[in-house]
Amino acid sequence: MFRTTLFTLVAVFMQPVFAQVTVLPAPTDPNFCQAVQKFMSNTDMDSDNTVFTDMPEYRHSKPMVDPLQTYQVVTYMGQQPIMVSCKIKGAAHIRSAHGDAAAGEQLYCPDVARVLKTQAVAGLHQDGLLAAADKAEALVIDDNEPFATGRDYLADFELSYIGDDGAIHINSPGLFHDYDGWTTWILPESFEGQAYCHLATVSYMKSLATGDAEPGTVVTTADDAPVVPQ
Repeated sequence: MFRTTLFTLVAVFMQPVFAQVTVLPAPTDPNFCQAVQKFMSNTDMDSDNTVFTDMPEYRHSKPMVDPLQTYQVVTYMGQQPIMVSCKIKGAAHIRSAHGDAAAGEQLYCPDVARVLKTQAVAGLHQDGLLAAADKAEALVIDDNEPFATGRDYLADFELSYIGDDGAIHINSPGLFHDYDGWTTWILPESFEGQAYCHLATVSYMKSLATGDAEPGTVVTTADDAPVVPQ
């Protein structure tokens, strides 16, 4: 019995560290994408997160695994931040660089979007906007498959749209390369283990729910993208 208990304890302590992230910071917080890194890679490691106010700089950035470096840019509609874009590292690459216990299960951009939707619903409830909270709860987070190329990730897209079901859908496209996959052998090092996301903000989801914003917002990563309040 003692031997079984010992093996059980060892197994527990050998499990990867899982980040307990239930609330993400405001989109303008300089550590928003650090929090996304922790959530998506199930890691407790802090990243050195850089926030850009120039879209071309964000487009050309490449996150690093050692030291852990992440990147962030915010897209605005007038004064309102409507999207945060993050470039982070995948769990497999973090484990390869920092040990098996450094990261856990890999999550994806729609998983982050669902956390943000939950925060939007909770915020509307706190504001006493119960009808809007119900509309936010009805938002559909699409299970966007991550792209394999930066060209696709950086293309214009609709942040929200009305689906055939009549519901408002939220897109959260991303890019992902599995460091454990065979393509690691043929990729340049700067492309290995990357995980990118475009994420609708809590305030944008709340605006859709209250009717202050209409679905169908097209966002861009062009040079003149509005990355500061207008």
